[in-house]
Amino acid sequence: MSEGKGVVLPFILVTLIWSSTWIVIRDQLGSVPPSWSVCYRFLLAGVAMAIFAKARRVPLNIGGRGLVFAGLLGVAQFVMNFNFVYRAEHFLTSGVVAVVYAMLLIPNSILAYLFFRQPVGRAFVAGSVVAVAGIALMLAHEAASVRSDGVLLGAALAVAGLLSASVANVMQGMEIARRLPMVAVLAWAMLIGAAVDGLFAWVTVGPPVVEARWSYLAGIAWLGLAGSVVTFPLYFRLIQRMGAGRAAYTSVLIPVIAMLISTLAEGYRWTALAGAGALLAMAGMVVALRTKQV
Repeated sequence: MSEGKGVVLPFILVTLIWSSTWIVIRDQLGSVPPSWSVCYRFLLAGVAMAIFAKARRVPLNIGGRGLVFAGLLGVAQFVMNFNFVYRAEHFLTSGVVAVVYAMLLIPNSILAYLFFRQPVGRAFVAGSVVAVAGIALMLAHEAASVRSDGVLLGAALAVAGLLSASVANVMQGMEIARRLPMVAVLAWAMLIGAAVDGLFAWVTVGPPVVEARWSYLAGIAWLGLAGSVVTFPLYFRLIQRMGAGRAAYTSVLIPVIAMLISTLAEGYRWTALAGAGALLAMAGMVVALRTKQV
């Protein structure tokens, strides 16, 4: 990692924290509709990010174009992505959803090529094919454990969330993203995203619902503060320094840790099929990212 020590600590923090968020999201799936849980998470995150910006004397006035950019980023990352993710975990174990998200570098690199002409090497293509084959084996294992239509729906939701996250990732490569203070953009993106989440939730499932269970409230705090306020500025800074494709190195390590957590917390049962799929997925990601062109 030639960028040096400036990316090592952010990389480690993002990887470890996001590895834990998948199982916490799973615990959020109770009596509270997913859209309200997403709304609470990013309302808390947006307020905390704005306070952080003020404490660092970062101006929150980013102008009209900045607000439009933040709004689009918020809808892609904090509305579409997470509404799809929370619903995907209704049908798939948290670790498997994390493994699907390991493919983030694929749309990241494709979109970066289409919009910014960042080249893609042969190793990337070959590794991506191997990784997708591994994901398919893991989904086949899930289909043998639960209703197959549930697995297909869960996979579709996870892929939809993956594509939404990729759009938000690649937006960080735009010139306007480099000119604006990231903390301020994220504060507005989270607040606008939370507002859209709340509106969507109210229209689709009715007034706000809150679960008083301590683990639910603690989960909102962990996801909103550690899983959002701490990690998103670090990750988007990695994107700007390393590129959207190479920043997705985190997607290789996160599912490994997430699958371990899923095994311990959810009783995920490994079979030869699931093990082979996981190994193929991780190996494919490593091969894809070995190319210096990604």
